[in-house]
This record gives sequence, structure tokens and C-alpha cells, in this order.
Amino acid sequence: MVLQSIASIDQSFNQLELLLYVDIDNQNMFLLKKGTVFKVYKISSSYYGTGSEVNSLKTPLGKHEIYKKLGQNLPVNAILKGRVWNGAIANIITEEVDTDFDHVTSRILWLDGLEVGKNKGKGIDSRSRYIYIHGTAEEGLIGKPASDGCIRMYNSDVIELFELVEEKAQVWIY
Repeated sequence: MVLQSIASIDQSFNQLELLLYVDIDNQNMFLLKKGTVFKVYKISSSYYGTGSEVNSLKTPLGKHEIYKKLGQNLPVNAILKGRVWNGAIANIITEEVDTDFDHVTSRILWLDGLEVGKNKGKGIDSRSRYIYIHGTAEEGLIGKPASDGCIRMYNSDVIELFELVEEKAQVWIY
């Protein structure tokens, strides 16, 4: 079923060595290798819905690629502020609690939009909006929309994924 959805976007998806496909409706991310589902992760997209506008706090749709990987060898649950670890470690909340913090934890896969006018360009640019795939302290909210625009993952999952993907790997969010 998911492969049909991906094929409806671009039938050449199975020619990509690796593809991350984010299914917003079901809050899942699929890691595909040459068109075959290799791994499925639960995620959390934006609480505010989907969209690309600057300051909207929404998750941008469309084709992206990993611009930069950050956090190599950091401890699990390390808090990154401005993409830098200051030595702090997050307390992980496993209950369905939304805190005032939107901690970026463990690893960052920084996304760059590939579609001019949709997620790349003035006022809608995913990279300049600092849209990431990252770990979260609010693990109890994974599986439902709760972020401020990014794709959140369990810390153990984002660390695993970080090792499985390279910069320039495509990430399709639909």
C-alpha cells in the first residue's frame, strides 16, 4: 500500500539507493532501499499541520534531501541548541505530555527542499526554516502530531537512522 502511494508521487522512486518517505497521515517514516521497505519508524510531525510558510511552525511537504547530519557520537538524549551540544542531557518524558520545550535531542538530519516554489525559495525554504529530523524529549507524543514543524523520532530510532543514511539522501514528506 505504501509503495503505491510513493509510486503515485514519482514512479522512479525504486531507482533511488535509499529513500526516506514520511507518511504524515499515519505518522510513520519508511526507510526504503532500492524500492523495498527496509525499516518503519513512528514519527511526530507538526501539531500545526503541513505547510511551508516561514514562521508557520508547520511541516513542509514535498521532496527534500538531507543537507547535513549533525550530532555524530553525542550521547543519547543530548540537547542540541542552535545545532550545538552544550553538555545538557534531556529528561525523556514517556507520558503524553506536551511541555513548553521543543528540545532537539541526540541527532539532527537537516533537510533541504528540492522543489522551488514548494519547499525551496524565499518565504518557504525548508533549510532556512531549520526543518530537521531529530530526537525529542517528548517521546510520549511520538505517533501523533506534536512538533513545531520538524519530524520528531524516538532517540534510539534517530541514532539508528543517522547511521543508515548519508547526506544527500532523499526525504519525501507527503
